[in-house]
Amino acid sequence: MPHEGNLLQAAVVFLFAAVLTVPLAKRLQLGAVLGYLLAGVIIGPSVLGLIGNPQSVSHISELGVVLLLFIIGLELSPRRLWVMRKAVFGVGLAQVLLTGSVIGVLAFYVFGQALNSAIVLGLGLALSSTAFGLQSLAERKELTSPHGRLAFAILLFQDIAAIPLIAMVPLLAGGDHTTSAAEDLNHVLRVLGSIAVVVIGGRYLLRPVFRVVAKTGLPEVSTATALLVVIGTAWLMDLVGVSMALGAFLAGLLLADSEYRHELEAQIEPFKGLLLGLFFISVGMGANISLLFSAPATVLGLTLLLIMLKLPMLFVVGRLAGGLNRLSALRLGIVLAAGGEFAFVVFKIGRDQGLFDPRMYDLQVLTITLSMAVTPLLLLMCGRLVKSKVQPVAVPPHLREIDTDAPRVVIAGLGRMGQIVARILRAQKIQFVALDTSVETIELSRSFGGVPVFYGDPMRPEILHAAKVGQAEYFVIATDDPDTNIKTAELVRKLYPHMKIIARARNRQHVHRLVDLGAEAIRETYYSSLEMSRRTLLGLGLSQTQADARIARFKHHDEQVLEAQHAIYDDAAKVMQSAQEARAELARLFEADRIEEETVKP
Repeated sequence: MPHEGNLLQAAVVFLFAAVLTVPLAKRLQLGAVLGYLLAGVIIGPSVLGLIGNPQSVSHISELGVVLLLFIIGLELSPRRLWVMRKAVFGVGLAQVLLTGSVIGVLAFYVFGQALNSAIVLGLGLALSSTAFGLQSLAERKELTSPHGRLAFAILLFQDIAAIPLIAMVPLLAGGDHTTSAAEDLNHVLRVLGSIAVVVIGGRYLLRPVFRVVAKTGLPEVSTATALLVVIGTAWLMDLVGVSMALGAFLAGLLLADSEYRHELEAQIEPFKGLLLGLFFISVGMGANISLLFSAPATVLGLTLLLIMLKLPMLFVVGRLAGGLNRLSALRLGIVLAAGGEFAFVVFKIGRDQGLFDPRMYDLQVLTITLSMAVTPLLLLMCGRLVKSKVQPVAVPPHLREIDTDAPRVVIAGLGRMGQIVARILRAQKIQFVALDTSVETIELSRSFGGVPVFYGDPMRPEILHAAKVGQAEYFVIATDDPDTNIKTAELVRKLYPHMKIIARARNRQHVHRLVDLGAEAIRETYYSSLEMSRRTLLGLGLSQTQADARIARFKHHDEQVLEAQHAIYDDAAKVMQSAQEARAELARLFEADRIEEETVKP
């Protein structure tokens, strides 16, 4: 057991390495996972040797995977799974079985692995990195694209499939076959009993406990309760010889529909992020970098082989089962071609159970790590060689076909702002049609009384034509992405020059760009901020008349400044000077108002 000084030193080394490498990896568009792996490689025995024994942190770091699986369980509500059932359980299952079978057969016949080892190799390498894949898609704003949605569904199934795979590895390893039938039965009963305790406890006991804790109003007690649920469930399952991850996943799944789900997720998320980062660092520390120099052809060859096997199979699955076009299927293959974090867990268990020798395990870790490193480069190369052209996602025909009378208003984006506009127009019995690219949003809006919302990308001319934009009086752009709003305004202005456009703006810069397109820009938080300021002034002792006057003065002054800055908004220095002058002018105006109020007092 290391003494306190060693623990503090290790903590400093871990945190310092993460703070240095993770932001660098993010800046290079390589992702946080690669940053943690690189940090582990640097501080591990292979390079600097700042941490001599990587196994000393392995047990703590495994809690990161446990917490990750708890969060995944929380997010898998039955309703969400039902909406995505075909993509998740259809395409996801096809990908795991096809990829796992091909890699397993190759490992068995070409590389001479034992059957049980080949099965674990095939299924383990069939998994992709959830954290890495979703982060890559989010950074490129491709989560809502056709291949982004399908990638999410496949990763969701892989996360579910990882649970039985982790539990299956010790069984495939064989273990001790000398146990009696009575002992085997006793073990099975203990496992079933533990699962029953988790299920019954999660269903009937946890909600009253969280209700009592919530009434205390103490955040630290709420955090401790959340950690107790996760770690306690994991410990209970580990006690009876079942994967800790399986216990955490079950606990999360049982609480997915709980009213405390978001509170639990918020409490666990910081610990999950730190401990998952620690897990990746420990994997990097355990990477045998010397293999890369002693057998570079083997390591690089296995990395290339993994990508060349997974990418075409993902392409085929995306085309045939997912209905993607060639470019989207190629992007799907690139995003998911690398190995994943669960493969590290699976192979580590396999090594501990004797399925793999240390050299094979080191090769697997290096192969997965390098495949992750290559993925961002492939995405960048693909983006430069082929300009992406987003195609409509496969949606039910009743959502895709726009059947409406000539609308007076067309709304692009039925999010927070678009919904309010739609509700007011509907209450006034004003004919409108709404467009959105989220199937979930469309189905939810329609469930509240048949809102005329249809699936369609407002940046496609044929969608605008089908929505009869040319016959409308107003086009309201209310999506939450500033770039989408500007591009939509450009297209609408080009196709329908006389259309009146009202567009949502994120900030002053976006206001200027929208005004250049002839649109009326509405800052998304401007009026709510004015109301917050008015109520703050009232609370500080100003009268209703004084507060209203101050807000009116600010609003008039701000609109004048915004109009004046429109002529110079592309010159940062002039905008800064204008803002400083405006602040001083506003202070003078407020002071003059105060003096005038004091003068007219009786």
